[in-house]
Amino acid sequence: MNKPYMGKILMVDLSNRTMTEEEIPDRVYEQYLSGMGLGAYILYNRMPAGADPLGPDNILGFCSGFLTGTGSLFSGRWTLVGKSPLTGCWGDANCGGTFSPAIKHCGYDAIFFKGISSGPVYLYVKNGKASLKDAADLWGRDAVETEEALKKQYGPKAAVAVIGPAGEKVSLISGVCSDKGRIAARSGLGAVMGVKKLKAVVLDGVQRIGAHDPAEMKRLSRHCLKWVNFPLPLPGWMLGFVGAFLRVTPIVFPQDGILYTSILRKWGTGGMNQTSIEMGDSPLKNWDGSNRDFPMSRSRTINPDIVRRMEIVKYHCYSCPVGCGGICAAKGKYPHTHKPEYESVLALGGLCMNEDLDSIFYLNELLNRAGMDTISAGATAAFAVECYEKGILTKEDTGGLELKWGNTEAMVALIRKMVDREGIGDLLADGTKIAAQKIGKGSEAFTVHAGGQEPAMHDGRCDPGFNVHYSLEPTPGRHTLGAHLYYEMFQLWKLVKGIPKPAPLFTKNSKFRIDGEKAQMAAVCSKFMSLANGAGMCMFGLFIGAKRVPTFGWLNAATGWRLTPEDYMTVGERIQTLKQAFNVKHGIEPRNNFISGRALGHPPQKRGANQGRSVDIEKLAPGYWEQFGWDTATGKPKEETLRKLGIQ
Repeated sequence: MNKPYMGKILMVDLSNRTMTEEEIPDRVYEQYLSGMGLGAYILYNRMPAGADPLGPDNILGFCSGFLTGTGSLFSGRWTLVGKSPLTGCWGDANCGGTFSPAIKHCGYDAIFFKGISSGPVYLYVKNGKASLKDAADLWGRDAVETEEALKKQYGPKAAVAVIGPAGEKVSLISGVCSDKGRIAARSGLGAVMGVKKLKAVVLDGVQRIGAHDPAEMKRLSRHCLKWVNFPLPLPGWMLGFVGAFLRVTPIVFPQDGILYTSILRKWGTGGMNQTSIEMGDSPLKNWDGSNRDFPMSRSRTINPDIVRRMEIVKYHCYSCPVGCGGICAAKGKYPHTHKPEYESVLALGGLCMNEDLDSIFYLNELLNRAGMDTISAGATAAFAVECYEKGILTKEDTGGLELKWGNTEAMVALIRKMVDREGIGDLLADGTKIAAQKIGKGSEAFTVHAGGQEPAMHDGRCDPGFNVHYSLEPTPGRHTLGAHLYYEMFQLWKLVKGIPKPAPLFTKNSKFRIDGEKAQMAAVCSKFMSLANGAGMCMFGLFIGAKRVPTFGWLNAATGWRLTPEDYMTVGERIQTLKQAFNVKHGIEPRNNFISGRALGHPPQKRGANQGRSVDIEKLAPGYWEQFGWDTATGKPKEETLRKLGIQ
């Protein structure tokens, strides 16, 4: 039988420079798939409790998706896993592009690294033959320069994942880059790669990826494809008014993700720039401002039509028919750059009260090349501005920079200093939590983080589901795992038995009601996204809806299994529980990861879209934990739950 997985991993010990191929039993794939699930299985079982995230015992894994290469759509994502030096918790980062199939084409489902190299190295794999090579001449180069040099040496078909200067300097908000600017940015795992002196991973293989029933895979993909090209008749300038309408209307209806997919296809994630500001989804002015502080008269500079006019060419991730990415022409040092994602635009824009689009393009490229997370970088800059505004930081502290809201020149200079770890930038290069610990003077009041990680540009005071997942996921501060909006767009109730179906109309205030149905909806999102990250699926594709994007059907056709949707949701539950068990093994108290009070609306805002709203995470947590069979007081998995799921 043709299988969608390769059945092998590569374990690289950087301390003694040995490489070992290992066969993985079929039962592991049946329980965890690959991707994030396989990563969780390896790290949980092999990393000693209390391992230093920046020490030799931390294991860093590059994991391909279970469905990658099988003929399914939206399945080209890979997951970077390790113990996060930013939070001390389970860490993962997700990325698209072309790197995921390259792992499998080399004959592996994942490549793991342990130990620390005595000097800079990179891994080169050619059709299953692996070797470590000296990277001294690459150390110090940015991510794009390094990738270009390696492709010049090994050919344009080689896939490259690489750290930039931020990872080399062990910034705890650094990530790992591929495809000249795509970045697995979250959890600070670029710092793990940097401390291991691993500059890059270069893959060049042609091994075939199988599927049990290719004809059925094609049939399902054709069924999916017909839903992708749904037209959206709105111009970009109207989207801000859509957000304003959603802000003022008290009654809403479940959102169909096919509309969002139309926005992605036309504008990319930046299509939501003004909509999200107006409806209260985008945090502004370090989470202390509102749409009243950054109205459409200011946000017009990030209108999606303006960004789109700068686009030279669109690009698609592997196996994706939407193509939300793009290369743009920009002014200044970097004439060509990746189109900034929504998260980057708002983190470097509204969060810092910066309305200069040229600076956002420049900083986006600067941070991509440095390998630094744009979300955390923007959030840390906003924190520094507020500390300066409150007199906690002075001009002497900042090296002469006048950090005021909307001072674009000062903000650009500050982020350059963070990349270089120069002066005040050295203090800020590890994110807001550590910066506040060093600054003191009450600066902790102006940090917004969950367990040490800055949350994304989605405000849980608008959709409380974001605050649930920011606070309660094994990887705190992550926005790609669940929200009330995500539950609506996934439409899983059409396939999975026994889960709630949203009412056709409901009040916005009802989203804040604490009840068992809300807890179940949040848990369903977590289970489904754990499954999806094991399969290598793109969340944006999944938003089209579960009946239109046949994830469960693809999994059965690829494997020959005959599992029900409920069976697959149990796989997701197992992966989620194993990640939580990893945290418990490493001494993490889940309650310590609750997001900062400001993001919860403590105290509530006095004006704007989220006026008067607050989220009681203390009351929400027990219901969510109960859905997984975790202790409702501590969030730790119960012994009987671990036994039921087959976790040792």
